[in-house]
Amino acid sequence: MARKKVHLTDERWKEKLTPQQYLILRKKGTERPHSGKLLSERRNGQYLCAGCGNPLFCSGSRFTSGCGWPSFTDTIVDDAVEEQEDRSLFMTRTEILCARCGGHLGHLFPDGPPPTGLRYCINSASLRFVED
Repeated sequence: MARKKVHLTDERWKEKLTPQQYLILRKKGTERPHSGKLLSERRNGQYLCAGCGNPLFCSGSRFTSGCGWPSFTDTIVDDAVEEQEDRSLFMTRTEILCARCGGHLGHLFPDGPPPTGLRYCINSASLRFVED
């Protein structure tokens, strides 16, 4: 499914987002482990991009990884996110970006549970939860 891309100026992003959301989504920052507001969220619902509202994950793919950030085994649809190589911090990781606005969400690791074996490790501040 083709998504209409969201393109805003840096100034508009600063107006739209909280300082923490701006730091994470637009400047590729991260929140401290075990500090995110969605870390303990257990209700049924969807997790949307806090920047543009793009549906990213559903509660059915959520699992407790113990890593300190919300973790998911899969995206809500195949093209919800884009992957990009991240060579920061003296290692190579897979960065996850919102496919609609390009916002930094977190990283993807190959150490998740079945059936995918993947762990989408996502910053709470980059998400907005909507209960079913």
